[in-house]
Amino acid sequence: MKIAETAERSETLCRQLLAVWEESVRATHLFLSEEDIIRLRQQVVPALKQIQHLLTAVDGRGNPIGFMGIQEDSLEMLFLHPQNRGKGLGKQMLQLAVDNYGVRKLCVNEQNPAAQNFYEHMGFTVERRSEYDDFGNPFSILHMVLKKIS
Repeated sequence: MKIAETAERSETLCRQLLAVWEESVRATHLFLSEEDIIRLRQQVVPALKQIQHLLTAVDGRGNPIGFMGIQEDSLEMLFLHPQNRGKGLGKQMLQLAVDNYGVRKLCVNEQNPAAQNFYEHMGFTVERRSEYDDFGNPFSILHMVLKKIS
């Protein structure tokens, strides 16, 4: 397994990361309806193409198994293929984001308590809550900041 920043964001890579995103969301974002997933899916590739830093985790055969997007000091996205959850990959990726990219804040859906618990375990705490996400969707968001480095 290898994690590296992805400079070239080809259509092929974006399709692969979109598939990782969808598998991850279906496994962890149980509060989303099918219509929500279809609507949100349309926003993923444009976000991948415009994010400042896109890091991809690939398996031994070069297939993407996870990715994260960083904008300035904020983790904007972190998604893992469900088969790779619970194996330390998320921790490794987040630690890389903190150590090498200066990530000090992030947002997480309040309806995804496993993700909130993970971020809290990694030293982030809830600073504030919003009723809506950045796109105006009625999914409450927890804004978290790094309080300690674990």
